Amino acid sequence: MKLKLVLMLVAVFLVGCSEQKPPVKVLSNAWIGFTPLFYAQEKGWLKEANIELSTVVSLGESMMIFSSGDFDGMTGTQYEFNKLKSKQFDMVPVVMFDRSNGGDMVMGNIDIDTLRSSDQAVDVVLEINSINMPLFQDFVRRHHLENVAFNFINKDQSKLVSYIKQQTDIGPTLAVTYIPYNFELQTIGFKILASTKDIAELLVLDALYVKRDSMQKNQHSYQKLAEAVQRALKDLHENPKVYYELVKHYLENPSYKEFKASLADIEWLSPPFSEKLQNRMQQIDFPYQDIM
Repeated sequence: MKLKLVLMLVAVFLVGCSEQKPPVKVLSNAWIGFTPLFYAQEKGWLKEANIELSTVVSLGESMMIFSSGDFDGMTGTQYEFNKLKSKQFDMVPVVMFDRSNGGDMVMGNIDIDTLRSSDQAVDVVLEINSINMPLFQDFVRRHHLENVAFNFINKDQSKLVSYIKQQTDIGPTLAVTYIPYNFELQTIGFKILASTKDIAELLVLDALYVKRDSMQKNQHSYQKLAEAVQRALKDLHENPKVYYELVKHYLENPSYKEFKASLADIEWLSPPFSEKLQNRMQQIDFPYQDIM
Protein backbone atom coordinates (compact mmCIF):
# COMPACT_ATOMS: atom_id res chain seq x y z
CA MET A 1 0.00 0.00 0.00
CA LYS A 2 2.81 2.41 0.94
CA LEU A 3 4.68 1.57 -2.26
CA LYS A 4 1.56 2.28 -4.28
CA LEU A 5 1.16 5.67 -2.59
CA VAL A 6 4.79 6.58 -3.25
CA LEU A 7 4.46 5.64 -6.92
CA MET A 8 1.32 7.77 -7.23
CA LEU A 9 3.09 10.78 -5.68
CA VAL A 10 6.06 10.34 -8.03
CA ALA A 11 3.69 10.17 -11.00
CA VAL A 12 1.91 13.37 -9.92
CA PHE A 13 5.29 15.11 -9.49
CA LEU A 14 6.48 14.04 -12.94
CA VAL A 15 3.25 15.19 -14.58
CA GLY A 16 3.59 18.56 -12.84
CA CYS A 17 7.16 18.93 -14.08
CA SER A 18 6.21 18.02 -17.63
CA GLU A 19 3.45 20.68 -17.63
CA GLN A 20 5.81 23.46 -16.51
CA LYS A 21 6.27 25.79 -19.45
CA PRO A 22 9.74 27.06 -20.30
CA PRO A 23 10.22 30.64 -19.07
CA VAL A 24 9.27 33.58 -21.23
CA LYS A 25 12.57 35.33 -22.03
CA VAL A 26 12.63 39.12 -22.34
CA LEU A 27 15.41 41.69 -22.77
CA SER A 28 15.53 45.18 -21.34
CA ASN A 29 18.01 48.05 -21.46
CA ALA A 30 18.75 50.62 -18.74
CA TRP A 31 15.97 53.22 -18.90
CA ILE A 32 14.05 54.94 -16.11
CA GLY A 33 10.75 53.89 -17.69
CA PHE A 34 11.63 50.21 -17.46
CA THR A 35 12.33 50.28 -13.72
CA PRO A 36 8.95 48.66 -12.92
CA LEU A 37 10.38 45.56 -14.64
CA PHE A 38 13.56 45.74 -12.56
CA TYR A 39 11.56 46.26 -9.38
CA ALA A 40 9.33 43.28 -10.20
CA GLN A 41 12.46 41.22 -10.79
CA GLU A 42 13.86 42.15 -7.38
CA LYS A 43 10.54 41.38 -5.68
CA GLY A 44 10.29 37.94 -7.28
CA TRP A 45 7.15 38.79 -9.22
CA LEU A 46 8.65 37.97 -12.62
CA LYS A 47 9.52 34.48 -11.45
CA GLU A 48 5.92 34.04 -10.33
CA ALA A 49 4.85 35.03 -13.85
CA ASN A 50 7.36 32.55 -15.37
CA ILE A 51 9.32 35.40 -16.96
CA GLU A 52 13.10 35.46 -17.22
CA LEU A 53 14.57 38.95 -17.54
CA SER A 54 17.98 39.71 -19.08
CA THR A 55 19.34 43.25 -18.93
CA VAL A 56 21.73 45.02 -21.29
CA VAL A 57 23.16 48.53 -21.41
CA SER A 58 21.83 49.98 -24.63
CA LEU A 59 19.01 49.81 -27.15
CA GLY A 60 21.47 48.87 -29.88
CA GLU A 61 22.84 45.98 -27.85
CA SER A 62 19.31 44.87 -27.04
CA MET A 63 18.36 44.85 -30.74
CA MET A 64 21.46 42.89 -31.71
CA ILE A 65 21.01 40.23 -29.01
CA PHE A 66 17.28 39.88 -29.66
CA SER A 67 17.82 39.48 -33.41
CA SER A 68 20.34 36.68 -32.92
CA GLY A 69 19.13 35.06 -29.70
CA ASP A 70 16.27 32.94 -28.42
CA PHE A 71 14.13 35.64 -26.81
CA ASP A 72 10.38 36.17 -26.73
CA GLY A 73 10.46 39.94 -26.47
CA MET A 74 12.36 43.12 -25.71
CA THR A 75 11.67 46.57 -24.37
CA GLY A 76 12.23 49.64 -26.51
CA THR A 77 10.60 52.49 -28.37
CA GLN A 78 8.39 52.21 -31.42
CA TYR A 79 11.53 52.88 -33.48
CA GLU A 80 13.07 49.55 -32.41
CA PHE A 81 9.68 47.90 -32.86
CA ASN A 82 9.51 49.08 -36.47
CA LYS A 83 13.12 48.03 -37.09
CA LEU A 84 12.32 44.50 -35.91
CA LYS A 85 9.21 44.37 -38.08
CA SER A 86 11.33 45.39 -41.08
CA LYS A 87 13.52 42.36 -40.33
CA GLN A 88 10.47 40.09 -40.64
CA PHE A 89 9.84 39.69 -36.91
CA ASP A 90 6.09 39.44 -36.25
CA MET A 91 5.95 41.56 -33.09
CA VAL A 92 3.22 43.14 -31.00
CA PRO A 93 3.35 45.52 -28.00
CA VAL A 94 1.83 43.89 -24.91
CA VAL A 95 2.85 46.07 -21.95
CA MET A 96 3.11 49.85 -22.09
CA PHE A 97 5.49 51.68 -19.78
CA ASP A 98 5.81 55.36 -20.58
CA ARG A 99 6.13 58.24 -22.97
CA SER A 100 9.41 60.13 -23.01
CA ASN A 101 8.77 63.71 -21.91
CA GLY A 102 12.31 65.08 -21.79
CA GLY A 103 14.10 61.81 -21.10
CA ASP A 104 15.65 61.61 -24.60
CA MET A 105 17.85 64.55 -25.50
CA VAL A 106 20.50 66.19 -27.64
CA MET A 107 23.35 67.62 -25.54
CA GLY A 108 26.36 69.66 -26.59
CA ASN A 109 29.47 71.48 -25.44
CA ILE A 110 28.45 74.42 -27.68
CA ASP A 111 25.21 76.36 -28.02
CA ILE A 112 22.94 76.25 -31.06
CA ASP A 113 24.01 79.64 -32.49
CA THR A 114 27.67 78.63 -32.36
CA LEU A 115 26.77 75.28 -33.88
CA ARG A 116 24.90 76.93 -36.74
CA SER A 117 27.88 79.09 -37.66
CA SER A 118 30.53 76.39 -37.19
CA ASP A 119 33.01 76.13 -40.06
CA GLN A 120 34.38 72.77 -38.91
CA ALA A 121 32.80 69.33 -38.76
CA VAL A 122 30.89 68.70 -35.55
CA ASP A 123 31.17 65.28 -33.91
CA VAL A 124 27.84 63.65 -33.05
CA VAL A 125 28.12 60.70 -30.67
CA LEU A 126 25.00 58.52 -30.60
CA GLU A 127 23.51 55.06 -31.01
CA ILE A 128 22.81 55.13 -34.73
CA ASN A 129 20.41 52.17 -34.80
CA SER A 130 18.06 53.57 -32.17
CA ILE A 131 15.60 56.38 -31.47
CA ASN A 132 18.72 58.60 -31.15
CA MET A 133 18.84 59.06 -34.92
CA PRO A 134 15.28 60.30 -35.59
CA LEU A 135 15.60 62.55 -32.54
CA PHE A 136 18.78 64.08 -33.96
CA GLN A 137 17.27 64.45 -37.43
CA ASP A 138 14.34 66.33 -35.93
CA PHE A 139 16.79 68.55 -34.01
CA VAL A 140 18.65 69.41 -37.24
CA ARG A 141 15.43 70.23 -39.09
CA ARG A 142 13.94 72.37 -36.31
CA HIS A 143 17.07 74.45 -35.86
CA HIS A 144 17.92 74.73 -39.58
CA LEU A 145 21.27 73.00 -39.26
CA GLU A 146 21.21 71.27 -42.65
CA ASN A 147 24.33 73.12 -43.80
CA VAL A 148 26.43 72.04 -40.82
CA ALA A 149 28.88 69.18 -41.45
CA PHE A 150 28.36 66.36 -38.95
CA ASN A 151 30.70 63.48 -38.21
CA PHE A 152 28.68 60.59 -36.75
CA ILE A 153 30.32 58.36 -34.13
CA ASN A 154 28.34 55.25 -33.23
CA LYS A 155 28.57 54.33 -29.52
CA ASP A 156 26.17 52.64 -27.14
CA GLN A 157 25.27 54.72 -24.13
CA SER A 158 27.75 53.22 -21.66
CA LYS A 159 30.63 53.82 -24.10
CA LEU A 160 29.33 57.19 -25.29
CA VAL A 161 30.12 58.94 -22.02
CA SER A 162 33.54 57.32 -21.57
CA TYR A 163 34.46 58.06 -25.21
CA ILE A 164 33.73 61.77 -24.78
CA LYS A 165 35.58 61.95 -21.46
CA GLN A 166 38.66 60.34 -23.04
CA GLN A 167 39.01 63.04 -25.72
CA THR A 168 42.00 65.16 -24.64
CA ASP A 169 41.45 67.94 -27.16
CA ILE A 170 37.72 67.83 -27.76
CA GLY A 171 36.21 70.04 -30.43
CA PRO A 172 32.55 70.98 -30.90
CA THR A 173 30.64 67.84 -29.96
CA LEU A 174 27.02 66.76 -29.66
CA ALA A 175 25.75 63.71 -27.80
CA VAL A 176 22.34 62.14 -28.33
CA THR A 177 21.51 60.35 -25.13
CA TYR A 178 18.86 59.56 -22.54
CA ILE A 179 18.54 59.39 -18.79
CA PRO A 180 20.45 58.37 -16.70
CA TYR A 181 23.52 58.93 -18.96
CA ASN A 182 22.93 62.68 -19.24
CA PHE A 183 23.93 63.30 -15.62
CA GLU A 184 27.59 62.41 -16.14
CA LEU A 185 27.74 64.49 -19.32
CA GLN A 186 26.46 67.48 -17.38
CA THR A 187 29.40 67.18 -14.98
CA ILE A 188 31.81 67.80 -17.88
CA GLY A 189 30.02 70.85 -19.23
CA PHE A 190 27.51 69.41 -21.71
CA LYS A 191 24.14 71.14 -21.75
CA ILE A 192 20.75 70.02 -23.05
CA LEU A 193 20.03 71.65 -26.41
CA ALA A 194 16.77 69.83 -27.17
CA SER A 195 14.69 67.02 -25.73
CA THR A 196 11.43 65.17 -26.22
CA LYS A 197 9.87 67.71 -23.84
CA ASP A 198 10.40 70.44 -26.47
CA ILE A 199 9.15 68.41 -29.42
CA ALA A 200 5.45 67.71 -28.95
CA GLU A 201 5.17 66.19 -32.43
CA LEU A 202 7.82 63.54 -31.70
CA LEU A 203 5.97 60.80 -29.83
CA VAL A 204 8.39 58.36 -28.18
CA LEU A 205 6.64 55.38 -26.59
CA ASP A 206 8.34 52.74 -24.45
CA ALA A 207 6.79 49.30 -24.32
CA LEU A 208 7.49 45.58 -24.18
CA TYR A 209 7.27 44.06 -27.66
CA VAL A 210 6.92 40.29 -28.02
CA LYS A 211 6.66 37.79 -30.83
CA ARG A 212 3.03 37.25 -31.75
CA ASP A 213 3.17 33.48 -31.27
CA SER A 214 4.67 33.99 -27.81
CA MET A 215 1.83 36.32 -26.88
CA GLN A 216 -0.70 33.72 -27.95
CA LYS A 217 1.04 30.92 -26.02
CA ASN A 218 1.86 32.90 -22.88
CA GLN A 219 -1.05 35.27 -22.34
CA HIS A 220 -1.26 34.38 -18.65
CA SER A 221 2.40 35.27 -18.09
CA TYR A 222 2.08 38.60 -19.89
CA GLN A 223 -1.10 39.45 -17.99
CA LYS A 224 0.69 38.75 -14.70
CA LEU A 225 3.58 40.90 -15.91
CA ALA A 226 1.24 43.80 -16.67
CA GLU A 227 -0.22 43.46 -13.18
CA ALA A 228 3.29 43.36 -11.67
CA VAL A 229 4.15 46.62 -13.46
CA GLN A 230 1.12 48.31 -11.90
CA ARG A 231 2.04 46.93 -8.46
CA ALA A 232 5.56 48.32 -8.92
CA LEU A 233 4.24 51.76 -9.86
CA LYS A 234 1.98 51.75 -6.82
CA ASP A 235 5.02 51.05 -4.63
CA LEU A 236 6.97 53.77 -6.42
CA HIS A 237 4.33 56.37 -5.61
CA GLU A 238 3.94 55.20 -2.01
CA ASN A 239 7.62 54.78 -1.12
CA PRO A 240 9.98 56.06 -3.83
CA LYS A 241 13.11 55.74 -1.69
CA VAL A 242 12.63 51.99 -1.13
CA TYR A 243 11.86 51.58 -4.85
CA TYR A 244 15.02 53.51 -5.75
CA GLU A 245 17.21 51.33 -3.53
CA LEU A 246 16.00 48.20 -5.35
CA VAL A 247 16.45 49.48 -8.91
CA LYS A 248 19.41 51.89 -8.79
CA HIS A 249 22.04 49.31 -9.78
CA TYR A 250 20.16 48.73 -13.05
CA LEU A 251 20.58 52.46 -13.85
CA GLU A 252 24.31 53.03 -13.38
CA ASN A 253 23.68 53.91 -9.69
CA PRO A 254 22.36 57.47 -9.99
CA SER A 255 21.87 59.50 -6.83
CA TYR A 256 18.37 59.61 -5.36
CA LYS A 257 18.12 63.25 -6.49
CA GLU A 258 19.01 62.25 -10.07
CA PHE A 259 16.54 59.37 -9.93
CA LYS A 260 13.73 61.71 -8.87
CA ALA A 261 14.70 64.18 -11.60
CA SER A 262 14.57 61.37 -14.16
CA LEU A 263 11.00 60.51 -13.19
CA ALA A 264 9.95 64.04 -14.11
CA ASP A 265 11.13 63.39 -17.69
CA ILE A 266 8.68 60.58 -18.45
CA GLU A 267 4.92 60.13 -18.37
CA TRP A 268 3.71 56.73 -17.16
CA LEU A 269 1.12 55.17 -19.48
CA SER A 270 -1.32 52.29 -19.15
CA PRO A 271 -4.65 51.40 -20.76
CA PRO A 272 -7.26 52.69 -21.20
CA PHE A 273 -5.53 55.36 -23.26
CA SER A 274 -7.03 58.78 -23.88
CA GLU A 275 -8.69 59.39 -27.23
CA LYS A 276 -6.00 61.97 -28.03
CA LEU A 277 -3.20 59.46 -27.40
CA GLN A 278 -5.01 56.77 -29.39
CA ASN A 279 -5.21 59.16 -32.33
CA ARG A 280 -1.47 59.89 -32.04
CA MET A 281 -0.72 56.16 -31.93
CA GLN A 282 -2.80 55.59 -35.04
CA GLN A 283 -0.93 58.37 -36.85
CA ILE A 284 2.39 56.54 -36.29
CA ASP A 285 0.86 53.08 -36.97
CA PHE A 286 1.39 51.94 -33.39
CA PRO A 287 -0.86 48.91 -32.65
CA TYR A 288 -2.12 49.45 -29.11
CA GLN A 289 -5.13 47.10 -29.17
CA ASP A 290 -3.34 44.12 -27.55
CA ILE A 291 -1.69 46.09 -24.73
CA MET A 292 -2.65 44.62 -21.37
